[in-house]
Amino acid sequence: MKFRHLVPSVSRWLLSMGCLMGTVGHATSADLSKFKRIEPQFIAALGEPTATSGNGAQSWGLWNQDPGPRACQLDHYPQLKAKGVAPAKWKFDASDWWLEEHGLIMEKPTFPLPAGKYLVTGDREVTTVLTVHPKDKAGNQRWELADGATLHDVTHLGCRSARYTPSKAANACSPANTPTRGFPVTPEAAMPAVDGCHKQDYTVLIVVGLPVTP
Repeated sequence: MKFRHLVPSVSRWLLSMGCLMGTVGHATSADLSKFKRIEPQFIAALGEPTATSGNGAQSWGLWNQDPGPRACQLDHYPQLKAKGVAPAKWKFDASDWWLEEHGLIMEKPTFPLPAGKYLVTGDREVTTVLTVHPKDKAGNQRWELADGATLHDVTHLGCRSARYTPSKAANACSPANTPTRGFPVTPEAAMPAVDGCHKQDYTVLIVVGLPVTP
């Protein structure tokens, strides 16, 4: 995903922790002195856009660095397939691959999203605290957003991401089958279907702060 196009605006917005606190203080009731500014990280999330809390965070993932500059062009797929490793050193998994809105093949996020608190934003009006709870006995993780914020409020609308896995034979789900038209994908629109693949669209949240370590 070419997340790098949003990082300059986020970086200008987060010039200092003082700026961070001044900018988002109106948007969250959290004590921002308990959070430290970080280089943006990105959460791949699933859920109803209008939800303020829910189950299933064990199916959410985290990119702890911008995957955009580490991604591969679709026309470089033959080399990626042959080597099995991208120039950025991440491993390509033909049975579970990801695509972003500009048609770049990107590395998987890390699953599951660790339990904890995250200061999240959609790079729009709302910045607030996402709490991801530890797994319960059934393996479910609950999540909740502070201040009545919805998942849509903290989703970056321009960032699109989808996970592709085989719908039938494993070798039938290939980036080589990806349509060449329709990129970049319109904000909030679904990612393209790919022949032979099951597609799961994910929304993207930007993480701009993490709790200060005691």
